[in-house]
Amino acid sequence: MVSADNSDTGTSEYDIDLTVTLTEAPGAESRVFHLRSAAGIISPDPDAVDSNLPDAAAAVAAVEQFGEEVFFPEPRPDRICTQQYGGPQVAVVKGWFRGRKVHSQFSRTDGCEIARWKALASLLGNTGGSTGAV
Repeated sequence: MVSADNSDTGTSEYDIDLTVTLTEAPGAESRVFHLRSAAGIISPDPDAVDSNLPDAAAAVAAVEQFGEEVFFPEPRPDRICTQQYGGPQVAVVKGWFRGRKVHSQFSRTDGCEIARWKALASLLGNTGGSTGAV
């Protein structure tokens, strides 16, 4: 049997098994969200930690659409990012995506990071800065 947790060892029985730790501002208390999905069905195991995002279905859709490029980006030396500040929010995403281990940090420190944040806003909790609003 495969482990259902998203710790550093093992894998997950879910296609998407992610834990998001969102900090809205330095020193603020972090909020923790979970997203689990197998074959597009959210948290199919009644004994599992439920997906507790405000819109888990939208989070699954966003992760399915953007996850590969956001969690496992290809190096692009020609990439230029605008120097703009979108806010102090930081989110750390850990777990599993289609059998691959995820450990990604999201911030809003420049145009490229803001674009990554907006692509997965529903995964990052759609709270405060996670929607892209300043």
